[in-house]
Amino acid sequence: MTGFAQLLDQLPLRFLLASAGCLAAGLGVWGATALLRRLPGVALQRSTWLLGQATVLACFLVILLPHSERLRLVPPIDVADMAPSRAAAPQGPTARPAVGGAPAAAVPGADPASWLTLVAQAWLLAYLLGFGHAVLRLLLARRMLDSLAATGSRLPCPGQPARAPVVIEVDAPISPMLFGLLKPRLLLPQHLRGFDAAQQQLIVEHELMHWRRRDLQWLSVGIVLQTLLWFNPFMRMLRSSLSWAQELGCDRDVLRSRSPAQRKAYAAALVAQLRLQHATPKTALAFGGVCASTLAARIALIREPSPAHPRRARVVRILAIAALACVFAASLAFQPALARRSAPTATQAPFSCTVMVDAASGEQLAREGHCDERVTPASTFNIPVALMGFDSGILKDARAPVLPFKTGYPSYNASWRADTDPSSWLQNSVLWYAQQVTTGLGAARFHEYVQRFDYGNRDVGGDPGKDNGTTQSWVGSSLRISPLEQVSFLRKVANRDLPLSAHAYDMTTRIMPKRTLANGWEVVGKTGTAPGLGRDGNDDATRQYGWYVGWAKKGQRTVVFARLVLDAKQESAMGGARAREAMLRQLTARLDVL
Repeated sequence: MTGFAQLLDQLPLRFLLASAGCLAAGLGVWGATALLRRLPGVALQRSTWLLGQATVLACFLVILLPHSERLRLVPPIDVADMAPSRAAAPQGPTARPAVGGAPAAAVPGADPASWLTLVAQAWLLAYLLGFGHAVLRLLLARRMLDSLAATGSRLPCPGQPARAPVVIEVDAPISPMLFGLLKPRLLLPQHLRGFDAAQQQLIVEHELMHWRRRDLQWLSVGIVLQTLLWFNPFMRMLRSSLSWAQELGCDRDVLRSRSPAQRKAYAAALVAQLRLQHATPKTALAFGGVCASTLAARIALIREPSPAHPRRARVVRILAIAALACVFAASLAFQPALARRSAPTATQAPFSCTVMVDAASGEQLAREGHCDERVTPASTFNIPVALMGFDSGILKDARAPVLPFKTGYPSYNASWRADTDPSSWLQNSVLWYAQQVTTGLGAARFHEYVQRFDYGNRDVGGDPGKDNGTTQSWVGSSLRISPLEQVSFLRKVANRDLPLSAHAYDMTTRIMPKRTLANGWEVVGKTGTAPGLGRDGNDDATRQYGWYVGWAKKGQRTVVFARLVLDAKQESAMGGARAREAMLRQLTARLDVL
C-alpha cells in the first residue's frame, strides 16, 4: 500500500483527533480573547476576531495534515491501522488462502480499536453532511437576497463613486443591508421613508461605511472559516464578535465629529429599526444587525464613544497576536498524534509473502500471501542507506571508509565487534556502521532522502520522545514498509530512476551480497531480521520477521522481488536467512518460466 493510501486509511481517525484538537484550541482562543476584551478598544479590533478564527483553523490543520511531530510533548496514541488488510485473519497453514494474495477477511471483534474506527468514520460522515448543510444554507440565504433585490426598484445615488453599491428600495420589513462581495448592493426598506431625513442620511452612511472599510471582505472570510468548522461553537462566537466589531467600527466612523443631537437621533433610529426588521441573513451587513441583548451596549457606545488612541490600539493588537500565537504553539506541543503501528492481534499470526515484478514493465509476475502489511524494514534498509552514503560522499568505495568499532556501539553479533568497511558492513548487516552513515547525513538530509525515495511510510521520527529517528527509525521503530512497497522502491533502484549519482548506484550494487543460480541468473539481495510484536506492542521473542529483498538479472531482463515471513523463531537460523533460502529456491524454479 502506498503512503497516500496509508494516509487515506488513517484519515477518519486523524480527522476525529483534529476536530477534538480544534475544539480545545477554540476554547483557548476564546479564553484569551475574553481576557483581552477587558482592555479598552478590543471590541473594535476586527483583526482580533478574524485572527482568532484563523488560529483555530490552523490548529485543526496542523493535526489533520502530515507533519513533523518533533515539537509534540504528549505521547502518541497507539492505534491499529484502519485498512481492512491490517486486521486480516491469520494466514498460516490452517487458514484458507486468499484469492490473488489478498488478505483474508477480518475477524469480528479482533481489533480492540475497531469501535474508535467506527466512531471516527461516523464523525467524518457527519461532518460532511453538516458541511453540506451549512453550504446549502449560505446558498439559500444568498438566493433569498438576490430574489429580494430583484423585486425592488433602483434608486439614484448622486455623488457616489462609480464602483459604489447599487441602492435598491424594497417593500419588505428588513433592515437596511449591504451584501454582495463582487457586486455590492444596498437594500433599503420602504419604511425607512418614515424616519426623519437626518436619520435616513446616517443609516445610509452607516452601510456605505461598511463598503469603504471593506467589511464585506472581512465578513466573507469569517463566514468561510466558520463554515469549514461548522461544528465548533467557538467559531460562531468569534464570527459574531467580528460582526459586532464591524458594527461598532462603523458607528464610530459615521458619528465621528457629530453633535450629541445627531448621536441621539442615530440611537433612536437603531431602536426603531430593530422593532421593524426581520432576521438578517449572515451573508449581509445590516444597520440593525444586532440582537436585543446587545442593543443597549451598542447605544451606550454611540452616546459616549471612547476616545481614539492609535498607540493603544497597536498595543492591543500586538497583545492579541501574541496571545493567539501562544495558543497555536500550545496546540503544536500538545497535539494528539497517531503511532502508526499495525494491530498486534493481526500481525502476530504466522504469515508470509512473496512478490516478484518485472523491473522494466512493472508487470506483477507473482504475488502470494499477505503482501501489504507494513513492518520494520530491519537490515533491508541498508540498501537505501548505502545509496545515501555513496551519493552524499560519506562512503567512498567498497573499502573506504574503514570505521573502527567503539565501546558502546551495538554488538549483538561477534562480526560487529571489528573494524568495518562498506563491503563488510552490508555482508554482516553491521548496525552501528549504518548509524554512522545516517548520523553523518544529519536529520534534515536523512529525512529528505527518505522522502525522495518514497520509502514505505517515510516516518523517520523514531521512538516517541527519544529523538532517535536518525539512528533507530528503521530498527523496529517508526519506519515501516510492506513487501509491495519494497519492490516499488527496488524497481526504481534497478532502473536508476531515483535522483542519485551513477557512483551511488554502481557502488551499492557492488557491495551488496550476490548469488549466482544454477540457471545463470545473478541474484543481488539483502536480508533483514527483527522480532515480531506482542499484543502490548513490545518485542515478542517467540515471533520473528524475516526479509529478503533485491533483484535477479539475466541478460537484459531484471526481476525485483521481496520475501517477508513472520514465523515462530528458530534458533538454528535467523528469520532473514530463512527468508533468503526460501526465496532462492523459488527463484531457481520459477525465473525461467515467468
